Amino acid sequence: MSWLTIIGIGEEGLSLQAQAALAAAEIIFGGARHLALANAGGRGQPWPFPFSIAPLLECRGRQVVALCSGDPFWFGAGSLLAEALEPEEWVALPSPSTFSLAAARLGWRLEGTICLGLHAAPFSRAKVHLSHGARLICLLRGPEAVAPFAAWLAGVGFGASRLWLLEALGGDRERVLPGTAAEFAALPLGIGPVAMAVEAAGSLGLPRSPGLPDELFEHDGQITKRAIRALTLSALAPRPGEHLWDIGAGSGSVSIEWLLASVTGTATALEADAARAARAQSNAEAFGVEDRLSLREARAPDGLDALPQPDAIFIGGGVSEALLQRLWVLAPATTRLVANAVTLESEALFTQWAAQKGGTLTKLEIAEAQPLGRMRGWVPARPVVQWSVVL
Repeated sequence: MSWLTIIGIGEEGLSLQAQAALAAAEIIFGGARHLALANAGGRGQPWPFPFSIAPLLECRGRQVVALCSGDPFWFGAGSLLAEALEPEEWVALPSPSTFSLAAARLGWRLEGTICLGLHAAPFSRAKVHLSHGARLICLLRGPEAVAPFAAWLAGVGFGASRLWLLEALGGDRERVLPGTAAEFAALPLGIGPVAMAVEAAGSLGLPRSPGLPDELFEHDGQITKRAIRALTLSALAPRPGEHLWDIGAGSGSVSIEWLLASVTGTATALEADAARAARAQSNAEAFGVEDRLSLREARAPDGLDALPQPDAIFIGGGVSEALLQRLWVLAPATTRLVANAVTLESEALFTQWAAQKGGTLTKLEIAEAQPLGRMRGWVPARPVVQWSVVL
């Protein structure tokens, strides 16, 4: 028998079924705006800050309603509640999501539109999705976020985008206001709740292929260079939901590109140098992937035992006999290992281990044309020996 009803509520009001569930509820959890829309009165219980469903779970067995915005399972608390409860304990009564209402107002195909919840996330999460002609609908935390979001768009090269401010969709206070980034950056506070629709224009955005330009990353020279990084990502072969160990992370460029390859991928990066670890964290934040990267200041093999099991491992620096021996003990079978060496000692170690464990040894030699007097000549980079093997 269900004791919890998860209700999606919006400006448009509630269905008869949702109204009946509210009338029967002993306790009603929700945000301040939702509690007011539902006329919860003395039965209302605001969600705690920081957000937690623990107080609601303590009411197990009583008649409880949880109020969420629109569709509770699209950037709402519905999935958190469902994961914490048995299926027979709850029912859900969704309403149209803000994304559905926004697409209906603008005439956009929802399946071709990127939908983002930036109400509890940094604007940088949108960076990977921005490309010329892309359409995005972004939930914002409130009217106070509109001007900063517009300014951020301009700052990342998309100031020429067409924008729409969408407020209080579905109700009497609804407003859809078109404008430019410059106009919205100077806009007074509105009424909320707020979403922003973006038809991106300006910069071409981030390429989708591996091997982003080195200049997009802050680094001190300790970075897997663009061409080598592209080949390294190809060998690592990221797939949705997989976890990477990035050992000797340097600037974090390999971890970041791994995370950009799939929105559900995760990574743990180890970097012994404090300044480089901080720089890698800053790079992850700039690309909007810091929520999926765990960066640890450590020198492998120290600290590997406590990490979540990997699907792939990259060694970009600090390889040793002890490290390889430890990886073969810790990592599960079928883990993909890709290791790059630039020293003769590391190359010899890879050659020895490849003879025992198999895999592929590849020597990568790259040269770039640079000025040579009045003409140009080839300047070779240090060759890189790459060992790729399945444990």
